[in-house]
Amino acid sequence: MPYSQFNTISKIKDTFGIKTVEGVRFIPTLEPITPSNTLIDYLNLSLPLAAAGSGKARSELIIAPVLLEIRRILGDEISLFSGE
Repeated sequence: MPYSQFNTISKIKDTFGIKTVEGVRFIPTLEPITPSNTLIDYLNLSLPLAAAGSGKARSELIIAPVLLEIRRILGDEISLFSGE
């Protein structure tokens, strides 16, 4: 069946025998994690620059430090790859 004929979700579900479950929480409830003072201080300095900058600036000034914090919390068990 060509791609153009899959014009509704129900047609896709019927064709491939896909069943969906609705009303069930997909992501488990998690307890909040308190960020380190290092991350808080860094974000306080970098947020004004990131807010006025490009997507690249936001990535470098907000997202990368948060990912590093997550890596620290997880005991360096994950790796980070720029652009991935």
